[in-house]
Amino acid sequence: MAAAARARVAYLLRQLQRAACQCPTHSHTYSQAPGLSPSGKTTDYAFEMAVSNIRYGAGVTKEVGMDLKNMGAKNVCLMTDKNLSKLPPVQVAMDSLVKNGIPFTVYDNVRVEPTDASFMEAIEFAQNGAFDAYVAVGGGSTMDTCKAANLYASSPHSDFLDYVSAPIGKGKPVSVPLKPLIAVPTTSGTGSETTGVAIFDYEHLKVKIGITSRAIKPTLGLIDPLHTLHMPARVVANSGFDVLCHALESYTTLPYHLRSPCPSNPITRPAYQGSNPISDIWAIHALRIVAKYLKRAVRNPDDLEARSHMHLASAFAGIGFGNAGVHLCHGMSYPISGLVKTYKAKDYNVDHPLVPHGLSVVLTSPAVFTFTAQMFPERHLETAEILGADTHTARIQDAGLVLADALRKFLFDLDVDDGLAAVGYSKADIPALVKGTLPQERVTKLAPRPQSEEDLAALFEASMKLY
Repeated sequence: MAAAARARVAYLLRQLQRAACQCPTHSHTYSQAPGLSPSGKTTDYAFEMAVSNIRYGAGVTKEVGMDLKNMGAKNVCLMTDKNLSKLPPVQVAMDSLVKNGIPFTVYDNVRVEPTDASFMEAIEFAQNGAFDAYVAVGGGSTMDTCKAANLYASSPHSDFLDYVSAPIGKGKPVSVPLKPLIAVPTTSGTGSETTGVAIFDYEHLKVKIGITSRAIKPTLGLIDPLHTLHMPARVVANSGFDVLCHALESYTTLPYHLRSPCPSNPITRPAYQGSNPISDIWAIHALRIVAKYLKRAVRNPDDLEARSHMHLASAFAGIGFGNAGVHLCHGMSYPISGLVKTYKAKDYNVDHPLVPHGLSVVLTSPAVFTFTAQMFPERHLETAEILGADTHTARIQDAGLVLADALRKFLFDLDVDDGLAAVGYSKADIPALVKGTLPQERVTKLAPRPQSEEDLAALFEASMKLY
């Protein structure tokens, strides 16, 4: 039975690899003619780099009170989750606020993998509190929740869907001034301390969606590697897989100058712009760190060197993908997380089924990069070599399979679940998974190859088993 399943996966991957060429030069809908999109508008000609201020150092969290005092803050909201509220990272932050005479109120009801309902609960708290600054201490869930609370408290008459990305929301540009937000990440994955992105589960449709705007990025990110010593092994691993895919996807997105339409006003240029020369540098650097340090960080909780490097890699990849974007691994991950049935990941203290974000992203990565490698195969081979593959004799047409094999070995070494089937999905779920991917246009349109519903179905089927 297992042999038959593996043979089926191998067949699907070969079919994806052999599909007709759909490169930007020949048939990509973003570039039907030189410099023109199908609508007649030119493709973009510029890219913009936006990133939070970043401060790195062991123990740097103790400076947060001084930062808020320097800002003149008088009424601060400190957001975290119930688990973290009892741990040293939050205590250090609170001690710093007390020491510097900063009045603050704690909101500790952040939901791990937030929903629209949990966002709105935090937003109501922020609106009632009339805060003049925010501190987010936690992982991506906390930072994203705090960004949303800051945004809607600053724009109290806006409907919730006004700023949510299209096609689910209206995707309106943010034109209101926000309050200062200091992010203190305690995981090494999302890079949310650097980005203008806030992700949540939209429960009505059972899909993940986001708010994407440079305006919501934190004012300052305090990257304190001491906080990583409190992360359990599987949290380290799954967070690291998010870094891995941020780097791989941003490096292989559609180049910014092939993205269309060209914005008529800079305020409408998306945060996710496509690969560009600056994001590329951060993505590749982050990938090298992941390849060198992630396994050490997972296997030894006291390896401060490895965990410190992964904490920085998360920010590096965040700078990269926060301006270039991600594509199919992330687009397909959102229904994987949103449609979870009974699976509960090890080392996560939650009261609901949960496929952690990083795990949901990485499970499709071998199939995805087999599919995308027809576009920019040199980049796929370059990343495979960084992950340990011997590419000296590899053929360019095999770039996707080489990278897929490198990823499978990397994931097997880190005891990753054997594909989507291992987290509760079957072939019968594929139509729902495809349906949940279709609204993720803000990322799927950045894939270097366009994809049909049949392509997505084949990718999900090929991801049912990894090994």
